[in-house]
Amino acid sequence: MIRRPALATAFVALTLALAACTSSAGGPSASPGSSSSTSGTQSGSPRTPLASSLQHVVIIVDENKTATSIIGNSAAPFLNGLARKYATAYQYSGVTHPSLPNYLAMTSGTTAGINTDCNPPGGSCLVTGPNIAQALDRSHRTWKMYAESMPTPCSVRNTKLYAVKHIPFLFFPSVTSDPSYCASHVVRFSQFAADLASTDSLPNYSFISPNLCNDMHNCSIATGDAWLAAVVPSILRSPAFTQQRSLLVVTFDEGDSSDNVIACVFAGSAAAPHAKSTAPFNHYSLLRTIEGEWGLPPMTANDASALPMTPLLR
Repeated sequence: MIRRPALATAFVALTLALAACTSSAGGPSASPGSSSSTSGTQSGSPRTPLASSLQHVVIIVDENKTATSIIGNSAAPFLNGLARKYATAYQYSGVTHPSLPNYLAMTSGTTAGINTDCNPPGGSCLVTGPNIAQALDRSHRTWKMYAESMPTPCSVRNTKLYAVKHIPFLFFPSVTSDPSYCASHVVRFSQFAADLASTDSLPNYSFISPNLCNDMHNCSIATGDAWLAAVVPSILRSPAFTQQRSLLVVTFDEGDSSDNVIACVFAGSAAAPHAKSTAPFNHYSLLRTIEGEWGLPPMTANDASALPMTPLLR
């Protein structure tokens, strides 16, 4: 049996104090299951915003699993419970293969013609156009990329558990050209627990990449689901999610060569409870939804024309 890495255990220890004074109702049921809907329909509570705009977005991206391998799978009881309690997109797709272009699509509205899992050093694998970090800075919102098992902040060195291809902000020269700026924004996941402790310290936009075991890339679905079960409840019980209108997104980068439909779950105070959709969403839709909530202009024609995922919000 593969044991969950010690870092997730440490995360739980760091956040026990935060969780102790709150109800356990923030976590979903642990029993597996699936929902269904007719093609193109939406269901769930009508959107009634809790505040004038979204306060925080936390995005967790797992790896290389089709929706059919996750939804209804008894090896993923936590994620299936989350899907039942909150909002689920049943026809959400990656935009291409392999991993890296999908991460770039989520954060810059384009694959920039990149069709491999290349590394950024050397200048041949970069996105020089607009990206979400620039848009957030201009709108005076805060952001961080949290990477589990990253050797040092802003590292472009792959290790056994850390893959640079899963850290899209390292492919943006607007981020990496200033080492100090990069190191303060592209950080190790171990910093997340402390940032989660207050509404002021948690960035408006957080992008989390678990390591190559906990994201289900090299380890089992059960291992990745156990990591989510260790981390997500503390997010949902944090001040940002109990006191403000905040959104947690759990999704995957891509499926497989025959099926690129992937699981995508919205959770938290901004998610519509028990909602489901079979509308044709993709990574550009997720970006467009965030842009729409925060009044950010689209970065490319891809996100400008994407179908927003607003029916899954409240």
